[in-house]
Amino acid sequence: MLRYIIKRLIYMIPTLIGMSIIAFLIIQLPPGDYLTSMLASMADSGVNVDDAQIARYREIYGFDDPFIVQYGKWMWGIISRWDFGYSFEWNRPVWSLIAERLAPTLSVSLLALVFVWVVSLPIGIYSAMRRHSVGDYLFTFLGFLGLAIPNFIMALTLMYLAYKYMGQSVGGLFSREFVEAPWSWAKFADLLAHLWIPIIVIGTNGTAALIRILRANLTDELNKPYVITAKAKGLPEYKVVLKYPVRIALNPFVSAIGWVLPELISGVTITAIVLNLPMMGPLLLRALTVQDMYLAGSIILLLGVLTLIGMLISDILLAILDPRIRFS
Repeated sequence: MLRYIIKRLIYMIPTLIGMSIIAFLIIQLPPGDYLTSMLASMADSGVNVDDAQIARYREIYGFDDPFIVQYGKWMWGIISRWDFGYSFEWNRPVWSLIAERLAPTLSVSLLALVFVWVVSLPIGIYSAMRRHSVGDYLFTFLGFLGLAIPNFIMALTLMYLAYKYMGQSVGGLFSREFVEAPWSWAKFADLLAHLWIPIIVIGTNGTAALIRILRANLTDELNKPYVITAKAKGLPEYKVVLKYPVRIALNPFVSAIGWVLPELISGVTITAIVLNLPMMGPLLLRALTVQDMYLAGSIILLLGVLTLIGMLISDILLAILDPRIRFS
């Protein structure tokens, strides 16, 4: 197993290099650059900038350098000094901006992932074992409802209900009086009071999808001869189902880790904006809008790293979960 992990980590190096090139290329594709956006904004405000100052800006920011030179400087800074570059709009190092949002982003995303698993696993098992029952139809309806309702609509609805009927301040992860306050039990309780809305909103779509996947896979396994034989021998149904069919039907759950981690971080941008959450999605959207290339490229690269880490974790867990899969 250790040999397999080391081999996968070695394979990740050229993949990461390719991802970094693609990430840097993507943010270079739109016409113009950050300076172009800045000058357009200044012109709209009636501010005139002379040609000498524009040339100075281009030299400072290195916008006139060839693509390979800009990419080489960026990657060398990351490898040698853990320097992801400088954010032009924020006038701060990129890593400091990412670090501020990394903890809340991962916390909300991982809690949403736990919510997805805790809710979808028992419901998926029940729906597969009680197909065409009233409960199955009810959960199917709720699942399709969860897929159909946009996350931001659900966020606005929960915010309204929380404010009107629970008297809770909505938006963000803390109430106004706790934003700058030092950590305490009161601040932690306030965090928990705010977390439930983003966790439910972000997790609902994934929950609905995984319920359908688990129901379909488990239904297929329950009709196989080894399950029928085990039941014929008098084994309790819950033992028969949980010991083998559920383990095999869980494969899609585990394999989903590879895409769920980056999806939870980047795929909830509108929800994060509606809920005023200090997450990575709105930061990436803003960086792409103003062509803040080092900030946008670093976040895209981070999402690629999370994808590779998620795929490695899912492969290891699949091999542990399913004895038919072997490390090679």
